[in-house]
Amino acid sequence: MTSDSAETGAGASGFWHALHAEHRGALLRYVRGLVPGDPHRAEDIVQEALLRAWIAAPTLHERATGSPRAWLFTVARNLVIDTRRRAAARPTEVEEELASHAAAHVLDDQTLDTVVVARALAELTAAHREILVRFYCLDHTGARIAADLGIPPGTVKSRTHHATRALRGALEKTGIHE
Repeated sequence: MTSDSAETGAGASGFWHALHAEHRGALLRYVRGLVPGDPHRAEDIVQEALLRAWIAAPTLHERATGSPRAWLFTVARNLVIDTRRRAAARPTEVEEELASHAAAHVLDDQTLDTVVVARALAELTAAHREILVRFYCLDHTGARIAADLGIPPGTVKSRTHHATRALRGALEKTGIHE
């Protein structure tokens, strides 16, 4: 390191310390206004803006005709915008407790629906239950069901119709009309 670069480094370091002492408080208040309710993120943004000022200190020091406050505020505003864009591009983060609680409610509703339908299916005859399971749960076609069970396709259509009506009646007994 030559004496010129040592002087430049010392000047940049002194410039940065002065910048930090003079502008950090105002910059933090400004950023807190941009990210209300999140003081930690505001502090991180201020630190990042000051870090960028430290990196750019030699050029900022040389070209600074007035106060570099406008440059700092612009950098901070751009950092806030960047963090918002990044957050918008990512899925929303949910705390584990809330996520498991929400999942439990969804699971409870799904489980309840499954239990209700299973009980209604249990009330059907074996032939009707088998037709509905193959048709609606396994997505088999009428022709495939007919071939698998060795019955005519017309019988599959008829059983499907009667099994659906019987299932609807069993579900209505439980109070479900959908």
